[in-house]
Amino acid sequence: MSEASWPRLSIAESNALLTAPGAPYEIEEVVIRGVSTPTWKHVPGTLRDVFLNGMRFKDREFLIYEDERITFHAFGRATLTLAQRLLADGVTKGDRVAVIMRNLPEWVVAFWAGQLVGAIVTPLNAWWTGAELKYGLADSSAKIAFVDSERLEQILKDLDSLPMLSRAYVARTETDASHSKVQRLDNIIGSTAGWGELPDRSLPDVTIGPEDDAAILYTSGTTGMPKGALGTHRNITSNIATSGIAVARNLLRLGLPLPEMDPIRAAQRVSLLAVPLFHINGLAVTLTPALNSGGKVVLMRRWEPELAMQLIERERVSQTGGVPTIAWQLIEHPARKNYDLSSLTNIMYGGAPVGPELARRIAEVFPDVTPGYGWGMTEVSGAFTRNLGRDYSLRPNSAGLAPPVLDMEIRDPTDARHVLPIGAIGELWVRGPQNVRCYWNNAEATAATFEDGWLRTGDMAHIDEEGFLYVVNRIKDMLIRGGENIYCGEVESVLCEHPDVLEAALIGIHHRTLGEEPGAVVHLRAGGKVTEAELRKLVSAKLAAFKVPVKVAFWPDPLPRNAGGKIMKVELKEAFASIAELR
Repeated sequence: MSEASWPRLSIAESNALLTAPGAPYEIEEVVIRGVSTPTWKHVPGTLRDVFLNGMRFKDREFLIYEDERITFHAFGRATLTLAQRLLADGVTKGDRVAVIMRNLPEWVVAFWAGQLVGAIVTPLNAWWTGAELKYGLADSSAKIAFVDSERLEQILKDLDSLPMLSRAYVARTETDASHSKVQRLDNIIGSTAGWGELPDRSLPDVTIGPEDDAAILYTSGTTGMPKGALGTHRNITSNIATSGIAVARNLLRLGLPLPEMDPIRAAQRVSLLAVPLFHINGLAVTLTPALNSGGKVVLMRRWEPELAMQLIERERVSQTGGVPTIAWQLIEHPARKNYDLSSLTNIMYGGAPVGPELARRIAEVFPDVTPGYGWGMTEVSGAFTRNLGRDYSLRPNSAGLAPPVLDMEIRDPTDARHVLPIGAIGELWVRGPQNVRCYWNNAEATAATFEDGWLRTGDMAHIDEEGFLYVVNRIKDMLIRGGENIYCGEVESVLCEHPDVLEAALIGIHHRTLGEEPGAVVHLRAGGKVTEAELRKLVSAKLAAFKVPVKVAFWPDPLPRNAGGKIMKVELKEAFASIAELR
């Protein structure tokens, strides 16, 4: 398609067609916590409704883990069995139930069993240390915990000091219980091979509504104690439409027909889940829509590029994603040509700056794949904006558009009452049915972040005249060089424009008189040969001289990240001097 024929429909025209009365993404106004809020009319109201929708698909495969294959029917039997056990354990509506496991089928069963009894399910970061897990269990006052054997070892010594925690069910263990609070989960639901043979159980008789609390997900901040984002059922289920309308709008703007909207008749979508389930992207953006529409989810214990390609070929995976590194590693891996990856149709990523080279390379290597980039955070329950297809190729530095039920404003960071004009850089504020209700047990942080339905994101950004979002930086991810502010994301985005650069991070290098100067750590693609001088020249051609890195260090491996995909700059800063000297 030529640029002259793009787009067939404007953004406004596409949105109008998709949200009209009777249309699949129809909008209605609902009062949420005293604020009239546009919401998706046809999205399931609760995660229990999502579960019931999934039960329509019976013998269709739902979860794949290594050589284990679990149908919707088997998943439903195991989930209802575990939900009845929670009721027998005295779990009532509003109690907290923690899930602390790697990506396992039991994780999914435990999460939805908690939802069916009205619990507030609290997925904790499986990468945390024992002390961090103790903090999460104590802060949430979890009554029940579901763990795997590795996480049980982490918390075992702390069980006596957690009086609210009455029981911990451990999955996939060969040893007997080593504490009075511990019981083997397979004593309740057995192994995955037998889930389909479990007795049929009734749905718990618990009243659950869209504004009821559903989950606490702890933020993956790189400093300070994590905050628990308390999300409702509506917050999480809204992702179903937020994801769908972005794809539908892209097709309309291309002049292509919309996909089959009836999931019973539609071809099954297969997702390779390469990010943790305890992260909002894994739970709300991938898993929940798949359960609702009969999709298949292929679980990975950890990201391994060649294993991912094997799974894509074996399971005919249609979509995957996470952080940009995942896309780059699929593209650059020397064994890629050994595998049939033709089933891929979508690769979505976010959480880090990307340059136009990634979109170009995806189009070159995977010509039938629609790439996409987006922005979101735990507090907005998943993806808030998306940039797909031709829009993405034309604006590769943009995080994309918000759907019609979500609002964005750019405000003066020193005066939140002042909304800035189009194109001006300021703090991003967002509003809509995906915003979580508050921070759990943290009134001070709640008051500082939430106001009249709006959420203060802490991101510096600007919005163009068509509504496309450009995220510049975290407000706190900033260097001050002799009184001049340097937003790290701005420099990182320029560095990522070079075709040899896969990832970049800007960090502060101590300076006796200036306070700090910018230093860059970059990870190159396989065979990349760009030099430090060339990268400094690239930045100097686009940004002010004081923003040019005084040193560029080359990191041999992917940059270290936490479970939420954020680069761990403290680790890079500690190692920067030695790496720079080696180069």
